[in-house]
Amino acid sequence: MRRLLWPLFAAVSGVLWALCFGKHSLPWASFVALAPLVLLLRSPAPGRLGWLHGFVYWMTALSWIPPTMVTYGHMPLPAAIPLVGLLAGYLALSHAAFAGFGAVILRRGGLLPWIGLPALWTALEWLRTYLGGGFPWNLAAYAWTDLPGALPLSAAVGAYGISFLLVFAATGVALCVLRRRWEPLAAGLLIPLLLFALGGRAGTRFEIGRMEHFLDRPPLPVRLLQPNIANLTSPDEVAAWRNYRQVVGMSRAACEEGTLVVWPESATWPFSYERDPNLQTDLARLVEKGCTVLFNADHEVGSVLYNSAYLLGPGGARARYDKRHLVPFGEYVPFRGIFSFVDKLARDAGEFRPGEEVRLLPWEGEKLGMSICYEVVFPAEVAEEVRAGATVLVTITNDAWYGDTAAPWQHFRAARFRAAENRRPLLRAAITGISALVSPDGSVRREIGPFKEGVIRARVMGESEITPFARCPWLVPALCTLIALTAFGVSLRKRA
Repeated sequence: MRRLLWPLFAAVSGVLWALCFGKHSLPWASFVALAPLVLLLRSPAPGRLGWLHGFVYWMTALSWIPPTMVTYGHMPLPAAIPLVGLLAGYLALSHAAFAGFGAVILRRGGLLPWIGLPALWTALEWLRTYLGGGFPWNLAAYAWTDLPGALPLSAAVGAYGISFLLVFAATGVALCVLRRRWEPLAAGLLIPLLLFALGGRAGTRFEIGRMEHFLDRPPLPVRLLQPNIANLTSPDEVAAWRNYRQVVGMSRAACEEGTLVVWPESATWPFSYERDPNLQTDLARLVEKGCTVLFNADHEVGSVLYNSAYLLGPGGARARYDKRHLVPFGEYVPFRGIFSFVDKLARDAGEFRPGEEVRLLPWEGEKLGMSICYEVVFPAEVAEEVRAGATVLVTITNDAWYGDTAAPWQHFRAARFRAAENRRPLLRAAITGISALVSPDGSVRREIGPFKEGVIRARVMGESEITPFARCPWLVPALCTLIALTAFGVSLRKRA
């Protein structure tokens, strides 16, 4: 019976952890949601059970991928589910590593698990950010996006530091159960809350300081479009013209002198700015009215194709940013020799080439740091734009691929952390939602929910201060890696 209960416990706890990343966040429940994984470290086979926990977690948290593969990849569901299972199995290796190495640290006892286990989890998240092209989706910190104080604190420690605190709290809950004492529970809950209170106070002082600059430098008007149009995957002339007219019509109504009008990713697909005279003419008319338009289109150089963001402004001002981090199986197929049977899920176009440099888009004295869709989930890449001088962050995306699922919300939580980590306002335009204006503290000032049509009318003022995280985005995860290795080494010596 015990042999059956351990796997069942691992599977159920994996589902519990995945629920913290659903459409509706459960920030208070996430204090205990990861504690069962820590309890699994005392099981007879922690590595295998940790892998099972991770596999069930990722299959649940990424349950929106198989329908996307069926709808847009024209793949039968019986084939799509095993492919997602391969991804889940690969990502679950980090859970297995946490359980296997963490079990050694936990057996050491004393105060070592308090620091060693959170550091180990954070180090593995950092590894997942870069290994195999990187997949920093659903960092543990994002479960605390709506917890007061967590986002402002990330300006100092980043999302990785918040992940450390979450696992610290989960460790306290687990040690309370294992040691049958209330002190670990109190420490696990109170220490993160105290740090969040300090982070919240720092965020409040920052906002008060921003208000003092309003008289010297008034905020600039922006318009974020959410057309809520159909997601076309193959050229359909009637539907394409209908979508195109809607986007251009919304832009004409929103265009005012000195205003930045932001289009979502793929807003006028399949029309291309460099090849379609109608799009060039309509954009020129918008610019003649005095507004600046930021839009997405492909950019072709010979046989090389880039996914780009263009900025067109009055007086012939023009700038372009080429997407640097592409979506695997969406914009290119990694290891094509192995996955030759899998076609791209994205629209019928050649494989894209990643951009090779940071390019900021100048607008009315501000410098826009761009992230096209997937790029916003990479903390260090956004921080690199801030160090290069970005005063306002902009992300444009097309989350219509995933329908009414948890995916747009998972994506949006990552964007809110990028704003808070770097203390920059963030403009987000999504073709079917969620479009939003995010304050430098990560709070949402304006928002249009999924599958609604509308325009966010707001004002934005850029920031130039460099946060501790933006200066050294690698510092906290690197320290955690060093602490985890030290804790594991000390534990092995004790056992010997």
